[in-house]
Amino acid sequence: MRAVAAVLVAALAVGTALPRPGLLPHGPASGDARLQPGDDESSPGVLLRPAPRLYGHSARRLYVGTNGVISTQDFPRETQYVDDDFPTDFPVIAPFLADLDTSGDRGNIYYRQDNSPDVLDQAVGYIQAGFPHTTSSFMPTNAFIATWEDVGAYQELSQDTEPSRKLNTFQAVIAYNDEDTYAIFLYPEGGLRFLGTRPKESYNVQLELPARVGFSWGDGDDPKRDGLFHSLASSEPALRNLERESNTGVPGVWVFHVGSVAPLEHVEPGAAPVSHASGSADYTRTLYSRADHYSHADHYNRADHTSMELLAQHSSDTLYPDRGSHTPVLQGIVPKGLPASLGQEWSHRLHPNGDHSAQQSYSASPSSYSSGHHGVGVEEDVHGNPDVFTYSAASRETCAQHHRHCSPHAFCTDYTTGACCHCQATYYGNGRQCLPEGAVHRLNGKVSGSLTVGQASVRFQDVDLHAYIVGSDGRTYTAISGVPQPAARALLPLLPIGGLFAWLFALEEPGSENGFSITGAEFTQNLEVTFYPGEETVHVTQTAEGLGADNYLSLKTHIQGRVPFLQENTTVHIAPYKELYHYSSSAVTSSAQREYILVAGTANQTMSYFLRQNITFAGCPHTRLLAQQRLSVAHAFTLYDSQEHVLRYALAAHIGSAGDNAENSPVNPCHDSTHTCEATAHCQPGTGMEYTCECAAGYRRDGRGCRDVDECAEGLSQCGPFTICLNGPGSYRCECHSGYRPAEDGQGCVYMDECAKNPCHPAAVCYNTPGSFSCRCQPGYEGDGFQCTHASVGSTQRLTPCQHEQLYPREVPPGPSPVSNGHVPQCDEEGQYRPLQCHSSTGYCWCVDAAGQEIAGTRTAPGSTPPRCGTPAESVQQLTPCEHARLHPREVPPGPSPVSNGHVPQCDEEGRYRPLQCHSSTGYCWCVDESGQEIAGTRTAPGSTPPRCGTPESTERPRTMCERWQQSLLEHYGGSPRSDQYVPQCDVEGNFTPLQCHGDSGYCWCVDESGREIQGTRSEPGSTPPCLPSVAPPSVRPSPRTDVSPPATGTFLLYAQGQQIGYLPLNGTRLQKEAAKTLLSLHGSIVVGIDYDCREKTIYWTDVAGRTISRASLEPGAEPETIISSGLISPEGLAVDHLRRAMFWTDSGLDKIERARLDGSERRVLFDTDLVNPRAIAVDPVRGNLYWTDWNREAPKIETSTVNGANRRVLVNKDIGLPNGLTFDPFSKLLCWADAGTKHLECTFPDGTGRRVIQNNLNYPFSIISYANHFYHTDWRRDGVIAVDKETGFFTEEYLPEQRSHLYGITAVYPYCPGARR
Repeated sequence: MRAVAAVLVAALAVGTALPRPGLLPHGPASGDARLQPGDDESSPGVLLRPAPRLYGHSARRLYVGTNGVISTQDFPRETQYVDDDFPTDFPVIAPFLADLDTSGDRGNIYYRQDNSPDVLDQAVGYIQAGFPHTTSSFMPTNAFIATWEDVGAYQELSQDTEPSRKLNTFQAVIAYNDEDTYAIFLYPEGGLRFLGTRPKESYNVQLELPARVGFSWGDGDDPKRDGLFHSLASSEPALRNLERESNTGVPGVWVFHVGSVAPLEHVEPGAAPVSHASGSADYTRTLYSRADHYSHADHYNRADHTSMELLAQHSSDTLYPDRGSHTPVLQGIVPKGLPASLGQEWSHRLHPNGDHSAQQSYSASPSSYSSGHHGVGVEEDVHGNPDVFTYSAASRETCAQHHRHCSPHAFCTDYTTGACCHCQATYYGNGRQCLPEGAVHRLNGKVSGSLTVGQASVRFQDVDLHAYIVGSDGRTYTAISGVPQPAARALLPLLPIGGLFAWLFALEEPGSENGFSITGAEFTQNLEVTFYPGEETVHVTQTAEGLGADNYLSLKTHIQGRVPFLQENTTVHIAPYKELYHYSSSAVTSSAQREYILVAGTANQTMSYFLRQNITFAGCPHTRLLAQQRLSVAHAFTLYDSQEHVLRYALAAHIGSAGDNAENSPVNPCHDSTHTCEATAHCQPGTGMEYTCECAAGYRRDGRGCRDVDECAEGLSQCGPFTICLNGPGSYRCECHSGYRPAEDGQGCVYMDECAKNPCHPAAVCYNTPGSFSCRCQPGYEGDGFQCTHASVGSTQRLTPCQHEQLYPREVPPGPSPVSNGHVPQCDEEGQYRPLQCHSSTGYCWCVDAAGQEIAGTRTAPGSTPPRCGTPAESVQQLTPCEHARLHPREVPPGPSPVSNGHVPQCDEEGRYRPLQCHSSTGYCWCVDESGQEIAGTRTAPGSTPPRCGTPESTERPRTMCERWQQSLLEHYGGSPRSDQYVPQCDVEGNFTPLQCHGDSGYCWCVDESGREIQGTRSEPGSTPPCLPSVAPPSVRPSPRTDVSPPATGTFLLYAQGQQIGYLPLNGTRLQKEAAKTLLSLHGSIVVGIDYDCREKTIYWTDVAGRTISRASLEPGAEPETIISSGLISPEGLAVDHLRRAMFWTDSGLDKIERARLDGSERRVLFDTDLVNPRAIAVDPVRGNLYWTDWNREAPKIETSTVNGANRRVLVNKDIGLPNGLTFDPFSKLLCWADAGTKHLECTFPDGTGRRVIQNNLNYPFSIISYANHFYHTDWRRDGVIAVDKETGFFTEEYLPEQRSHLYGITAVYPYCPGARR
């Protein structure tokens, strides 16, 4: 105790944080091992004798990781946990979990197990200071110490950047005896110089995620949603106070009870009063803000929300009036069982019981399961090997306990002898791991070995293995890099290494199952191969360790033995073969004799080997497997790339039944593509050589192919009342009649009051009728109702809109107005609106456009200088001829006309005449040319079918992606590319040929159906890779060749996730998670900002990787189109103005806000001053206002201006931190933002008044959108979409995509355009 007493005296006497001597001894002089420097390193497992109790289990080994964590198991890749929030999906003790890096001698990480008296004495002193009433007799027998000394944050360094000098030092100690285990976190004074790290995949998007401090069990049912955990700090204010405050009385020292032989259901923090280092600002506040006292999980329980908020309202001085006392004084305030320290950031639930106390369970509420969902009971042998689990024989296994072992894409079934998991339809696997059918999969692993090649001995350790699997047709590509010679060439005949993947992912014949459907992603293969005539024998062990991020299968391979020597320039050829597999409930075996041919120049030599293999796995004992199956390998290639030092295997295989004559039976045409089904049909294999060509829903058999069913013509559609049925490939869509809008069910249409849009002349009355409307001039006027002339002026003299408004003033001037009585506009000599309008009685002034509409942001108060407005001529000159004709209609429509009154032409979005013109009141229609002149002979009478105007659509096949890329490069090369320039090769159907070569350089590679190079297939000059056909018969409904997967009707969300844009439909405001899918894949892009043009049904997005802005229509067959490709560095936020046909974006690299038309033309800079980190941007099209955020850490703010850049001003600059997301609600007229610094979701009126907090405990929001009574935001901690109720502020639900990576922008897509002003 003398050591800790000295530290206590030093710390309390000086009144500051923990001095460096307060850390336990560490470094080489203390016998520490040093972790290998690097960015993502982990130590070997340190065997602990005796083993401590940790989280209710015996921890036999501990691993130390670079990223500020300790675990009882080896770490996954850092991308699986370093940026995620608690809980992690593996056990961790995290004194400072962040993306740390010790490369380049930037610090050291030490660790050891120690039982020396001085170390144990210092550790027990801290423990007893934190638990004064329960540890007086506790004496540890061992301690595990891990120290991070002067370590830095990961940085992407370039020639122009220096490594940061901000370095952190901290320590974690696990002290234990046979009964109890305690963890100690120590943060010396000045030890935390940085509080967060930047995500690697953020590219040039400036973000910093705070570190996380705490504990996670890692054994929850769904570790990304539930699970047991305790969070001490995960926000900047909480992290900043770690070294200044404490739960032991010693600033910077935190202790926790983390294990016991008695049941310990949660981490118990030290119960001493929260101490503060003197000299800091105001210690009446607790360690965290209110938002830090309860976590994301708590918001799914409203009672928890109230309890924790009540707890957070008390300051630390109120809770601890007597700093010298160790007795908790929270009785009556804090529910029984809660620790007496508010210096914790609670991330668990409170479960009230009958006596109003609380149980600290730290887990989400258990899910309820309907009858039939029961589970497997598992018992842990706590007295024997803690890593071994045995099935309980006391009771039958049921899904009630077993369900958590199933994949999220599986269901659980009860059998008379127990329960099993089975993959859902469209997935395959063993139920514990399921993969989507027909998808492309990847496999990563390491290969080690010791081989004798001829007389040479070769060793290799952890060289890379990568495999690429095309599940739709059973093709597998395997690449092993870094095996030294002569071993790499000698392994060419050892095709069974890649043959394992061919068996795992073989194309399944009816009634058969490939390997993955039986073993899943956890198995061990033992293979013995004996070569002849030399009788060399090699042993191969391949162990699959589960599915990782993005469903990547992880594999370890070990090779040992003797193999024959192969001369240089020798190639190996292996003929197609068949192999019989035998199955039991937990093992698969096979044996075979196989020949291969060695080719060296003109000499050929036939060799052979005999193989035996067995594959063991933990199968379901309650299901029956086929006794035998036969694997048929139609293509087998092996080669060695000496340039890249890569060994490659490629196979194409299918698996079927093992009949007596299966060896010589022909292959079903569906499996070797010799069938005669046309492209629109799917080949379904039958018995023997039989097969059928089947059609998907929406298609009908037509010979060997399928033709589209016209649901509209045959009365098969579900279109409701007042709709028009439009047929499409394999489906149809329902569109509304004029005057109707879509109903909530997305099928029918409901009546729309078109008079509400004020379509008539101000001197006319609008009469609404079902599906239409009519306009009639008021008494004293004459005209067609769209244009009325005053009788007193005469029918030959027409009033301009301004003159008419002088006679019939509007109630208030256009736009939001402080005047309460009518306004009489000022007209010039020609009857046009004067650009400057002033209210005669109030003194307010504003500018108007040529139509008399107020220009947003130009209004000035009485007594101030009026705004400077343009001339009428300038306004009129900006109008197109069609737009001008709408303001000043001609007396009669263009050309000879039977109508006697004026015609108001219809213009398109660009202001041009629409090719088809119809008179609104008479029903006559006709075609016009570009100048609006009627084309003779096109006029049709009322009630007849309107003429077809414009150019007819081409009936030729649209060019494919390969053909468009080919044409684009040919144009770029001037029509004749040089021999060293690459041009993609397409087949007669326009598909990419599987083999692509670069001019006459000799370099070739394989590509998939999208033209993307298959990793590991590039070959050197003189040899070509074995590319298998990349285009397989379609396995689902035929669809147009397109990169866009067209969404269904109704409202839905679109979110950006790296290289793709995701689709998430809404049912009301509920997330339809099961219908979520990838809408658009964008290889090589990082999509950040995203918005939607409701008029043209087109999405727009920014790409920080490509430094571009692009768009794509949501119509079938659409392809992405880049509209801005220069002058960008880091384009982030994006907003579309559907009324002005304009878009706005922020560039945090250039510190600019720019504007352009939706086709990229008329681009101009709005602002390039007083901006530091502009990010989010939103537009109010109706009022013509623009809003954006600047998360400058020194002075964050939210600003506004008009869409033209006028009247710029700051709306919010107080009490904000990192305003990442911004949205304007067109219905409530509220501007709302999500702040990753304050963790708040807030709203205000557009003028900055009425500010209020909706939710004060967000995780790490990036982007936000408003729809109906909910907000939806993307979150970088949860890697998902989170829904928040606008009224209550509660989190209502979340969607976490299967592919875990950061989500960026989000937008809502309506079936109509909101808030348009006519």
